[in-house]
Amino acid sequence: MTTTLRLRLGLLALVVVGGLLGAGGYVLHVRQSQARASAEAAPVAQAGDLGALRTRPHLVFRSTALGDTYGKVAVVPLSAPGGPRAVTSASCERVYATAVDAICLSAKRGIVTTYQARLLDSEWQPTRQLPLTGLPSRARLSRDGSLVATTTFVFGDSYANPGQFSTRTVVTRTDGEVVGDIEKFTLTVDGKVVGAADKNLWGVTFADDDRFYATASSGGKTWLVEGSLAKRTVKALRGDVECPSLSPDGTRIGFKKHGDLSAGRWRLAVYDLRTGKETLLSETRSVDDQVEWLDNDTVVYGVPRTAADGTATSDVWRVPADGGGSPQVLVQDAWSPAVVR
Repeated sequence: MTTTLRLRLGLLALVVVGGLLGAGGYVLHVRQSQARASAEAAPVAQAGDLGALRTRPHLVFRSTALGDTYGKVAVVPLSAPGGPRAVTSASCERVYATAVDAICLSAKRGIVTTYQARLLDSEWQPTRQLPLTGLPSRARLSRDGSLVATTTFVFGDSYANPGQFSTRTVVTRTDGEVVGDIEKFTLTVDGKVVGAADKNLWGVTFADDDRFYATASSGGKTWLVEGSLAKRTVKALRGDVECPSLSPDGTRIGFKKHGDLSAGRWRLAVYDLRTGKETLLSETRSVDDQVEWLDNDTVVYGVPRTAADGTATSDVWRVPADGGGSPQVLVQDAWSPAVVR
């Protein structure tokens, strides 16, 4: 081996070792910062009887309070959303629930991170594992708890750059039967079939056992689509709609729209299915979430709250659906809300 080759190999080894030490130091720094933040965080009051909470109107969400409950599913009564929370044993990246069951998208982090979609029973125990490929993004159950939709990123990690991500949205019956990947359904926009390779669909909200709404995208454009599970079709209703959520009375769609904002920013709005009227909500911050309806007059959604030390949490906010009023915190240290009545 020549002297020059030995020098090159020696330099390469130093670079590799230095990189590993740097990465290890960074990870240690992050963990120490999180540990300090967790220790310094104000304690979140916890309640006890989960069973009693499930018998009355309540809010299910992912707890983002720093500490032992971080990432756990928690429950508060709708009559006192800011009060003590009951924390379950389930850990989820995204959760949604009905009075019957819940869907939990979770991550198992290691050298290679893997993801799971699990149905949880009324005791918050897993009953069935469902198909899940990629980074968890959205999850919804039909109101009767018989259908579940999951959206994951299989390429890219956000909706910020159209054409630079790919999603997979699968609808499954809660008995385990796969209804289908809705991106394989026939999409029509203005009477023309869209079969482009960059077609994506995500953010399902169920109307009944067959009909649903979702977002479709292609060519840098997005649409609100109405779909049929039986016919395996989706039809565009209007443009610039993402992550729709159907109101309890079935008359309006809460959603986020991009408009003329910069990439990766959205404004919340409500679309009236009967009149075609769009109403911008008084929340002016960018919201990257699929809103939930607290009732027919109010939507709720998560907003990240990033601390200066690098740790991150979030809160669930509420805002009137008629464009009036102002945003208010509904639950602190929370994410992925689901209203259960």
